[in-house]
Amino acid sequence: MIADSVAPVSLPTLADLAQGRVRSGLTMAPWWWEPLDDAPPAALPGAPVDVAIVGSGFTGLVAALTLLRAGRSVTVLEAGRPGFGASTRNGGQIGSGNQKFRVKTLIAMMGQTKAEALLREGVAMLDHIEALIRDEGIACHFTRCGRFRGAMRPAHYEAMARDMEDLRRHAGVASFMVPRAAQHAEIASDLFHGGSVLPDDASLHPGLYHAGLLDRVQAAGGIVAGQAEVVALRPEARGFTLVTPRGRVQARDVIVATNGYTQHFDSYTRRRIVPVGSALIATGALPPARIAALMPGGRMYGNSARVFSYFRAAPDAPRLIWGGRIGHNAAQTDPRAYAHLARDLLATFPQMADAPVSHAWSGRIGYTFDEFPHLGRTPAGVHYAMGYCGTGVSRATWFGRKIAQQLMGVAEGASEFSDLRFPSHPFAALAPAAVPFVEQWYRLRDRFAF
Repeated sequence: MIADSVAPVSLPTLADLAQGRVRSGLTMAPWWWEPLDDAPPAALPGAPVDVAIVGSGFTGLVAALTLLRAGRSVTVLEAGRPGFGASTRNGGQIGSGNQKFRVKTLIAMMGQTKAEALLREGVAMLDHIEALIRDEGIACHFTRCGRFRGAMRPAHYEAMARDMEDLRRHAGVASFMVPRAAQHAEIASDLFHGGSVLPDDASLHPGLYHAGLLDRVQAAGGIVAGQAEVVALRPEARGFTLVTPRGRVQARDVIVATNGYTQHFDSYTRRRIVPVGSALIATGALPPARIAALMPGGRMYGNSARVFSYFRAAPDAPRLIWGGRIGHNAAQTDPRAYAHLARDLLATFPQMADAPVSHAWSGRIGYTFDEFPHLGRTPAGVHYAMGYCGTGVSRATWFGRKIAQQLMGVAEGASEFSDLRFPSHPFAALAPAAVPFVEQWYRLRDRFAF
């Protein structure tokens, strides 16, 4: 709270940010962190545990909760504060876990039987997160609001229509198309050439969802230790020793659930995950009627560009949350790294130039070389679940449960994703440095339609 004697900070506008005129006034941290409390780091266990989990995001916490409820002792280790990574930095959009490919492409890659099984498991991911939130009583603004995806070009609209029909035919996913003449019922923008709607897609407040999972894990007897970065993982006769700056943890089994924050202690997963920066901004408080006028459909939103944007209204305040790729022309703590997000927002909503902007933040997505998520066990016996490629809310929740069940050897742990080869690449070490150049190439293709 700002003291009465201190003048409130004047927020810059979206036009200021778009033009690179912002030097102060922005909070360089996620809007989702506002209702969360900091707590002292939990003590490391004094005795060996059944399972140590590296990474305290949705994957790690759901895995921990599944194991704890089955009677296992669990310690979760986190390099920063619990939830520091992508789980509390994303847009809170929840899809059906569908792959990064059109259905027709997926069938060509995998064959119809396997493709349909993967798609149906994606639908199950969305149903599972809804059931988990309901059964655990987690207050995180979960709602089945649907998702509108705007077509950047007329050809995109036609391709969307074909893909939506394929989704219905092969996976039973409901959808409908919105032609350009009717799109103002969904969004107050003339940028798009119509779009598609997936009415069963959902949204939540990622910070509150994470806080709810963290509370349930701790209530079940789990230890979630922040500021405990794993710097070494050593196989032992009866399991593993995990070395952190705060001490060592001995565990019979280990799950690595770090996704885009995968670290050097595990070379197998590090060679297979490419961290890709994502960034978001949040406007200051706006009149609720203004938000409703921008997005009368009240949905999650995105577009069909290769370097795409995603956006929504905040569920707990009249603010607009806008996300996309991180800028590479400045440090992530520099407002100039977020100027392109403001420009993209204003290209969609030019009527928002005078709106204040209050928060800017970034995070890391975990991409794989085949653009599929993966779970399984390394040759050294370490379990892993990661590689969500930007669709991690439902996937991470589902994979957390699945990898815990696989570790316990129960039949429910079976997944269509378990038998996918997890590829590396001869030049994997160079991939992170290549990301900005690939993104720029995609932006050129978006701009010039080739």
